[in-house]
Amino acid sequence: MTGPGDGSLEDQVSPKTAAALRSAMTRLFEGRPQRTDGRLTKENLYKEAQVSRATMNRAHAILTEWDAHLAAHGKATPGEAKRDAAIADLKKRLAKKTQECTLLENKLKAAQTAIAALFHDNEALRQQLHKDITTVVTPIRLRGPRH
Repeated sequence: MTGPGDGSLEDQVSPKTAAALRSAMTRLFEGRPQRTDGRLTKENLYKEAQVSRATMNRAHAILTEWDAHLAAHGKATPGEAKRDAAIADLKKRLAKKTQECTLLENKLKAAQTAIAALFHDNEALRQQLHKDITTVVTPIRLRGPRH
């Protein structure tokens, strides 16, 4: 931020204009814009304060506060920060559910393999049983009547 030629940060605007800019800055930081979309831009600051860009640019101390706030808190409005936190939470929950689904899918595949093996064993036992039933047993010759 460039200041006046002598390096001081004295505002070169009227107290009324400074108050309008500070009020606009507060509304924007708190997410309560009245005349703009609420994004934290200098364009919205001067529009919110209903002053010209040139007038805003002469308010060096206010612009320094603006820049310091954005450096400390970022350009996200309270609504955007809330939205971003909700998105982050949803992404975390989605990752957890995806992990759970993967675990369940692996268990399902293991169960499918076990069922297939049991089915194969069951079929082999049925074939063996059928084979045993169809086996012809040769009776032993009778020796004659016992007395």
